[in-house]
Amino acid sequence: VQLVESGGGLVQPGDSLRLSCTASGFTFRSFPVIWYRQAPGNERESVAAITHTGVVMEYLDSVKGRFTISRDNDKNTAYLQMNSLKPEDTAVYYCNARSLFDDYWGQGTQVIVSS
Repeated sequence: VQLVESGGGLVQPGDSLRLSCTASGFTFRSFPVIWYRQAPGNERESVAAITHTGVVMEYLDSVKGRFTISRDNDKNTAYLQMNSLKPEDTAVYYCNARSLFDDYWGQGTQVIVSS
């Protein structure tokens, strides 16, 4: 069982990034997905969530209008499109696939927004 995030990096304020979360070893299409982030010294917070069928459930208030969560179950992959990035978006981003009985996490991908 694996979740692998990718797409992070160092960008300038106002830039965009698309994070990917690719699953293997379980029935990804049956799991809701949540993107979390954790900045240094802060608690982990949920950023965006999507149902197993692709219905967006929620966004963190501070990312509404800038971030878009999506998924492609045929590719076993979830995405987080991040536009108009701000320095306060700097964090390690994690994806989580969770059901009543299982809880899978990726290793995280670092996003740094700095001029």
